[in-house]
Amino acid sequence: MLIHIRVMSMTELSDFVLKAINLLTTLFVFAVGIGVLLVLIMYIVDRTQSQKAILRNYPVVGRFRGLFEHLGVFFRQYFFAMDREELPFNRAQRSWAYRAAKNINNTAAFGSTKDLRPEGTVLFVNCPFPELEEDTHPAVALTFGPDCVHPYTTANYFNISAMSFGALSRPAVQALSRGAAKAGIWLNTGEGGLSPWHLEGGCDLIFQIGTAKYGVRDEAGRLVDDKLREIAAQPQVKMIELKLAQGAKPGKGGMLPGVKVTAEIAKIRGIPEGEASISPNRHPEINNNEELLDMLVHIRQVTGLPVGFKTVISNPVWLENLFSLIKQRGLDSAPDFITVDSGDGGTGASPMPLMDDVGVLLKESLPILVDKLNEAGLRERIKVICSGKRVTPSDVAWALCMGADFINNARGFMFSLGCIQALQCNKNTCPTGITTHDHKLQKGLVPESKVDRVADYAENMMYEVEMIAHACGVKGPRELRRKHARIVVQNGLSIPMNELFPDK
Repeated sequence: MLIHIRVMSMTELSDFVLKAINLLTTLFVFAVGIGVLLVLIMYIVDRTQSQKAILRNYPVVGRFRGLFEHLGVFFRQYFFAMDREELPFNRAQRSWAYRAAKNINNTAAFGSTKDLRPEGTVLFVNCPFPELEEDTHPAVALTFGPDCVHPYTTANYFNISAMSFGALSRPAVQALSRGAAKAGIWLNTGEGGLSPWHLEGGCDLIFQIGTAKYGVRDEAGRLVDDKLREIAAQPQVKMIELKLAQGAKPGKGGMLPGVKVTAEIAKIRGIPEGEASISPNRHPEINNNEELLDMLVHIRQVTGLPVGFKTVISNPVWLENLFSLIKQRGLDSAPDFITVDSGDGGTGASPMPLMDDVGVLLKESLPILVDKLNEAGLRERIKVICSGKRVTPSDVAWALCMGADFINNARGFMFSLGCIQALQCNKNTCPTGITTHDHKLQKGLVPESKVDRVADYAENMMYEVEMIAHACGVKGPRELRRKHARIVVQNGLSIPMNELFPDK
């Protein structure tokens, strides 16, 4: 079969090109006309509206202010902010977390970009004869609730803090669960209930009970013992944490926008689908220290697991009263652990006044807790967990020096998943798929590709904390004490941390 190919003559080709140019010119003129018409309409609308002064005085052009203000959040970290000046986490902190998660070279050249002169800077005290690696040892294991039916023993001191399924997407929880199992660390479920995706990875789990009792509640929000037993029957659930408050919003319960309350999340939490999930400010049945201890004892009796509580500590007198009551009632009424959260902790959604101005920072509240436990003679009975912006080895080493037994972290692990600090956690528009339930955005987060990053972040964190410990002349990270760090004071010099915060 013959195929005939007709070749255009020069005249035909020229006509075709002219027609194409004419068509494109017509389309261009039409588009410009539409654009001019739209600008004219916007001008009239802006000039006649009375709600926004900028648009009324600068119609059309004033609209760019909102656009630039929105884009500035994203451009600032790439073009304008210096490595050490951005909040809540600067580029240097994020870069360390990214490199640790990718398990790539985390060394730096030439000199530190961190300004070591400001008041409050922590400097670790190196030993003239540091420990040789062959003489060192990993962290010593500690046991929660040794008298419980099911005590929990673990050595790894750096774990994943409370992040709910709902605040986080399914692939994010899957990656964290599998990564935690690989690293041998625990994952706190957050107050949003126990999901299949928490269990999927096989890691140790801390089940958190928030003020709304998600997952273990009846329709009125009251604790249901049978549901609690079902949770505790899962072999991966090792402890129960009663949440009183969290750092980013002390005095305010969890807040999950209705757009993020899918059918699956509603079923797990025991709430209506599509309605905003707002937890009470506190547990309605806990009005004082007596009722707090009663609740902890009740949960321990129902589950057989170690039980503690999480809160933000700003008032040492409250701790004195609580610990005095524990000694009166007996050690059986004591929590097995206390998790202290920082006033600059993170969350998916919080009113700005609470996030900015309520709650004491960890650098003050952690030593308050440790010292009050020592004064009351309860330090061995009650383990101390801390959380709040511990994303680099120096942050974690400081907490160990100050007396923490374990450190929880959330946002560092979000960085290991690929978080770019887009500040979209509360809008269901997270561009990395971590805090959204938009399936199109979730496709960007492939759990299988993030498992190693979660594990590597935790393992590299602990490796470098131990490197600091060895430089300070101790064989393991749990041997760090306040004397192993110094704090820069107002005159620019440093003093031993145990002088500013005496060991009790």
